[in-house]
Amino acid sequence: MAIKAVQQIMLGTVTGSEERTKDTLRKIKEAGYDGIELNSFMVNPTPFMVRMLTKAAGMPTGKGGNLDWSRLTKEAELKVVSLHKDLGSIQRDVKAAVEEARRFDTSNMVITGMYRFDYRDKSKVDELCQQLNEAGRLLKEEGIKLLYHNHNYEFQKVDEKQTAYDYIIENTDPEVLNFELDSYWPTEAGICALDLMKKLGTRMKLYHINDRGTKLQKPMMTPILKSDSCELGYGNMDLEALCQQALSVEVESIVLESHKNWIDNSPIRSLQVSAEFLNKHVKS
Repeated sequence: MAIKAVQQIMLGTVTGSEERTKDTLRKIKEAGYDGIELNSFMVNPTPFMVRMLTKAAGMPTGKGGNLDWSRLTKEAELKVVSLHKDLGSIQRDVKAAVEEARRFDTSNMVITGMYRFDYRDKSKVDELCQQLNEAGRLLKEEGIKLLYHNHNYEFQKVDEKQTAYDYIIENTDPEVLNFELDSYWPTEAGICALDLMKKLGTRMKLYHINDRGTKLQKPMMTPILKSDSCELGYGNMDLEALCQQALSVEVESIVLESHKNWIDNSPIRSLQVSAEFLNKHVKS
């Protein structure tokens, strides 16, 4: 069965010291999760500018990069299901990337959408596919699987018929490049996440789960509500169907990643509430 995990990006505000990190990881385990997904920029000392940019985006990384995450996750009995890393770092030094993955005893390396990249430019997307294939081939030789994680901008069209995401699926080699689908972002872009999952089939190796709805309770100036991330089961996404599809293709892990709009303004409380849904629908 799939491992239930938490994405580290949720934890920047509650992992500023070793003592607090141990307490946070303990609470994650107690809630029913058995894994964690780490980010290279959060398990290594983070440049000041990166901390400022993530804080401005509402997801502060904190100073947890000074901690020994390999030891802390092992002590907490949380499996590292994957390591997020940027494509440029992999291209510059594959050996260092592989060594980092092995330090955390994970065989999955995930890259997310490219920064300052035009996904409407078909020639650039085609070049990206070639780079993904090459990086995936080099990692595979070392026993590491490369996965691509989406946001919403991959669902811009490169021509009248295809989105950039469709193009990436069709122009990358399943032997060296697969996917960590985040169903929140295609939903936000107006794409049916379930259809997308079915299209990926067994190429979806990890599943990022979130829910989408609103928590607005005060009187509104208009009858229009702004949607945002919310705890699993409290939004309007058909998460049961999405989980069933993910499990049917035997994903290795279902990874929770909610975005700042947390109940009680607490990532810990939020992941505990979301665990109620996961513990019911994803059996360990």
